[in-house]
Amino acid sequence: MKAGVFDSGIGGLSVLKSIVDARLFNEIIYYGDTARVPYGTKDKDTIIRFSLEALDFFNKHNIDILIVACNTASAYALKDMQKISKIPVIGVVEPGILALSNNVQDKNKNILIIATKATIKSKAYETKLLKLGYKNIQSLQTGLFVSAIEEGITSGEVLDSIIRFYFKEQQIPDAIILGCTHFPLIQDEIKRYFDNKPLLIHSGDAIVQYLIKKHDIKAQSNIPKIKYFASSNKKFIEDIAKKWL
Repeated sequence: MKAGVFDSGIGGLSVLKSIVDARLFNEIIYYGDTARVPYGTKDKDTIIRFSLEALDFFNKHNIDILIVACNTASAYALKDMQKISKIPVIGVVEPGILALSNNVQDKNKNILIIATKATIKSKAYETKLLKLGYKNIQSLQTGLFVSAIEEGITSGEVLDSIIRFYFKEQQIPDAIILGCTHFPLIQDEIKRYFDNKPLLIHSGDAIVQYLIKKHDIKAQSNIPKIKYFASSNKKFIEDIAKKWL
């Protein structure tokens, strides 16, 4: 079985790693729209247009399923992509919600959603959580994390400063939804800031469970073959993938 993984940049590599480790596919095509990252600062129409262009890219590769490993694209463009796609198109929002509900049964727990400006504005997570009965939800846009990670900054003084900037007035939550696939790449630093107490919901782990349970995809025996593509600087994605995968 052949899958496509689409992200605005390198953040989707966190989802790719989970999928590779689970060995759900024989072959994976990864495409990062690095020329136009981040999506989280763009307007809705632009996000939809970019996402549909990515869908057109994958049509040339004869994949069996497309995983939109970008929360912003999932929040705004998933339905448009599904309408015109001949194959299943899966986003990361619904699997993230499912993962939280499976792990946090107490609806009074404090849930923190961190994501890009566009994802937070969409209320994609918040709306679904409220419908499930969760009462204490906070949303925080943390777009600087994306820029830092795209620059290869995943630890150190600069990242620590950004973390303090965003979380200095934040009480320790019971769970944090990492509402951007870039964020698992700095999840250890985020959790450490909160004294390693919150449960972190990781899009990659969530989507693996979603694919297994909802789409009945079985593990393969071999490590999948991966091909990388990018709208700009493919070597950068390949180098980061070698480091993280």
